[in-house]
Amino acid sequence: MTKNKLEKYLSKLNGSEGSYPFGPEALVFKVMGKMFALVSQKEQTPRVTLKCDPADAEVLVGEFESIIPGYYMNKKHWITISLTDEVPDEMITDLSSGSYKLIVNKLTKADRNKLEQQK
Repeated sequence: MTKNKLEKYLSKLNGSEGSYPFGPEALVFKVMGKMFALVSQKEQTPRVTLKCDPADAEVLVGEFESIIPGYYMNKKHWITISLTDEVPDEMITDLSSGSYKLIVNKLTKADRNKLEQQK
């Protein structure tokens, strides 16, 4: 998957907002102010960091060379995927959606309702 294709996908998720709070090296995607994805900007091989269920993260890290515990993040709850051709595009979009859903499910009921109204 290309960085541009991934960024387009992430930006289309309901309520998703991209910004550069850490500087130009990392495009951060948030929903209702909570981060669900971080895409590196200036690396030879782009990477995306996503929230992930700890049990799933452990399996993915063991199965794919290009998936490591979250870079600069809580390594139990985040994974970093190098955008090589090892991980199929569909899996990357599924993991991205999963990260988004993990964050949305932790939002307050009021924030979830606001998000629903944005559709």
